[in-house]
This record gives sequence, structure tokens and C-alpha cells, in this order.
Amino acid sequence: MTGVRTLLRLYLRRDRIMLPAWILGGMLLYFSQAVSTDGLYTTQAELDKAAKSIGGNAAFIAMLGPDRALNTLGGQVAWQSVAFGIIVAGLMSMFIVGRHTRAEEETGRDELIRSAVVDRSAPMVAAAIVAIGANVLLGALTTLSLLTVGLDVAGCVSLGASLALGGIVFAGVALLTAQLTEGVRTMYGITGAVIGVSYVLRAVGDVGNGALSWLSPIGWAQGMRAFAGEEWWPIVLFVIGAGVPIAAAIWIFGRRDVGSGVFAARPGPARAGRGLTSSTGLAWRLQRGTIVGWAVGLLLMGLSYGSIGNDVEDLIGDSEFSKDVFGAGAGPSLTESFYATAIGMIALLACGLVISSALRPRAEDEAGRVEGLLATALPRSRWLLGHVTMTVLSAVGGVLLGGLGLGLGYALVTGDGGAVRTYFVATVPYIAPVLLLAGLARLLYGISSRLAPFAWAALGFCFIVLMFGAVLQLPDWITAVSPFDHLALTPAEDARWTPVVVIGALAAATSAAGQLLFRRRDVH
Repeated sequence: MTGVRTLLRLYLRRDRIMLPAWILGGMLLYFSQAVSTDGLYTTQAELDKAAKSIGGNAAFIAMLGPDRALNTLGGQVAWQSVAFGIIVAGLMSMFIVGRHTRAEEETGRDELIRSAVVDRSAPMVAAAIVAIGANVLLGALTTLSLLTVGLDVAGCVSLGASLALGGIVFAGVALLTAQLTEGVRTMYGITGAVIGVSYVLRAVGDVGNGALSWLSPIGWAQGMRAFAGEEWWPIVLFVIGAGVPIAAAIWIFGRRDVGSGVFAARPGPARAGRGLTSSTGLAWRLQRGTIVGWAVGLLLMGLSYGSIGNDVEDLIGDSEFSKDVFGAGAGPSLTESFYATAIGMIALLACGLVISSALRPRAEDEAGRVEGLLATALPRSRWLLGHVTMTVLSAVGGVLLGGLGLGLGYALVTGDGGAVRTYFVATVPYIAPVLLLAGLARLLYGISSRLAPFAWAALGFCFIVLMFGAVLQLPDWITAVSPFDHLALTPAEDARWTPVVVIGALAAATSAAGQLLFRRRDVH
């Protein structure tokens, strides 16, 4: 334990922005579901109607989990939040552990720390304490936030405990994978794959006989049956699921060299493939995993929304709150407004893809790999242009894939084949604001590498304006800052192409300015 206290202070200082963002975001996932559900279903009759509409729907069960106690507010919150809440906690744990263990070894900073009076295991122990503490705090704050809504104490404690324990399990998985690989990206890939497999196992198990769900930490969390006759024995599964990988990580760490992994990195081919002879090919090689993963997610998101079909009013109720949330005024119906909002949500998720793509040059810059490339005949403008190309293709492809999935899901449920074209075309105007946020990320990166992450704050602002602007009665001058606010709610409204052109021009201008500024500043 020598040096653990000092390292804890160092890690908490480094994470003083990241940790509160993850914890508050995870808490708000649960709290917002409670508040919005309470507003959507103002009477017990509406809750009963929604539960009847949802119950037995295989698509919803696969996406969210078993349909237990859906005729209660607590049951709705648990059903809507648990699966994605555990994923959020798992990703938070993965990034905390990776940042303070494998990333430090990969960059060589870990050796500098170990040259002081620090025990060999201190960095890993400190990282584990931070990850476990963050999950415990996330679970505690989530429990307290749900209690303020007036939900049952036992159910709130069950939800908070399952959220914290699920995150700790994936923290153990991250600690183990950090011992197996030599690169932080590979570690993130393996841990992320475990999280994805856990979700798939839970989905397949819930649609089937339920056996596979007990192989997944997400299934264990839902097996605690919050607000549906709580079961506490799955806590044993969480303890075993976290203890085994943590113990294995400690055992492996004591038997490997610092800086190496159990599986040695293999050298690449002696000659680069044809795709790596250009800056665009290199950018594709670096970003293809992220792009493909996000693209599949957008397609599945569209399919899940479209599978609701014409049962929108039964699902979300017809209260004034639901009309405010989905912008159902005197013209469009609640169903049309819901799908228009769904397209906006798909576009916001696509913004996550393009911002991560636009920030990929920053990761290469800070890792020191750009200097070696620019020492060759490759100009920095052409190097950045390759990543810009990937970002633009991601924006166009991601938004259109989401629209395609939405149309296909709706057509499969209702038999209306024309919906595929309708919803596909309705997503086209949203490419412009998605590109604008990507251009903003590139502009911030062009000014300074430190400013680039603030592009995520812009995405958060746009999400609040799109989903809660009417409910919160935000002033027009605030909502007008969001580029999404200027678009027509297609397909509920006819498209307005003038704002699309203006926003597209702003996107091109900000991107060009970012590229120009990058050419005039020093590489990190």
C-alpha cells in the first residue's frame, strides 16, 4: 500500500472533471426516467394501458429486459433504465481503469512514478479504489435521487445497489484485460466487447427461457427484481463476478513485467497494405472499428424505435407532458411527432460518432505518433484531411443508417413498405447539424488540443434543447443556439431546406477554419 494515498489524490485530481460527468450522467439516466415517466402517465389507467401494450413485445424485451411490474412507476423506471445504466457504469469503470493503468504503462509515465517510493502494486490498487468508489457513489446518488421522486425505498436501494455492483464487476474485467494486453486501445476493445456480449446474452436469454440472462451482469441486475418483489441473492453473483477477475488481475500482475502484457503485441506486416499508402487509408484503418460499431448501433436504434409501429399513444400516453416532450401541437399527431423526435435522437447519437471521429487526430497527436508521420513527405494538411474525410462519411452514413433502420422497423411491424423511403428521406436534413458539431470539434482542436473535448458539452446542450426545451420553457434565444432547433420536425412537418443549406455552410466554414488553424499551430 506504499504510495497508494498519494496516487489516489493524483488520480482524483486528474479525474476531477471526468468522474463527476460520468456519475451525474448515470444518475440522471435513472432520475430523468422517473420524472418523465411520472409526467407521461398521469393516471393508473394510462400506466395499465402502456403495460398491456408493452407486455410480451419481444422487441422491447430484447432491448430493455423482462416486462415486470410495468403498471407501476417504479417498474417502468427499472425496466427502462437498468440495462443501459449498467452499460454506463461499465464504460465509466473501463475508462477509469484504463486511464490509470495500461495507458500509463504504454506512455512510459508509470516508470517515472515507480522510480519514487511506491509499491509495485500501488498504481493498480489506487485505480481499483477509484473505480470502485466511483461506482459506489453512482449507486448511492441514484438511490437518493429516486427516493426524492417518492418511489419505494426497497426498490430504490435495489436499483442503486445493482448499478454499483454491475459497474464494479466490469471494473474487475477491465483490471484483468489491462494485464493481458500491451495497448490501451486493445484493452478498451476487449472490455467493450465483454460489455456488449453481456448485453446480447441478456437480450437472447430474456426473449428465450431466461437461462442465458444469468451469464450476464446485466441479467443479474434485472434479476434483483427492483419494484417487483425484490430479490437480494443475486448480490452473491456480483461478488463472485467482481472478485474472480480482480483476483486473477492481481495474480497475473505479480508475474508479468511492467509495460508488457500476457499476450505480446505482434508486429505488423513488413510492407503496408495498399490502403495505408494514403492519409485517408490510414485514417480508415485507425477509425474503422469505432465507425462500424457506432453505425451498427445507429441501425439497431432505428430498428428499435420503428418496431413500436402505431402503438405510440398506448406506449407513451396522451398527456400534455408527452405532447410537450414530443412537440405534438395542433397539426401533427402524437405518433408523427414521436417519430420526428426519434429521428432527432438518432441524429444526436450520430453526433457522438462524428465528434469521436473528429477528436481522433487529437489522440494521435497526444500519443506522439503524428510527429513521426509529419517527418516524412506527408503534409499536416493532408494528414488531417484524411480524418476529416472519415468524419464526413461517418456523419452521412450514420444518420442515413439510423433512418433506414427506423423505416425498416416500422415496415416490419405495420406492413407499410412506403415508410422505409419516408423515414430514410426524413433523416437527410439532420446531416447538416451533425456535420456542424463535427466542424466545431475540429475548430476547437485547431485552436488547441486542450479545447477539443468541449465539443461534447455542445452535444449535451443540443440534447437538452431537443428533448426538454419545451418542457423547461427555455427562452427562444437559448434554443436558437442549437442547430437542430432550426430544422423542421420531419416527417411530421414539411422539410425546410434553407436552414439546412445555411447550417451546412456553417459546418463547412468551421471545419475549414479548424484545418487552417491546425496548420498554423505547433503539434502537441
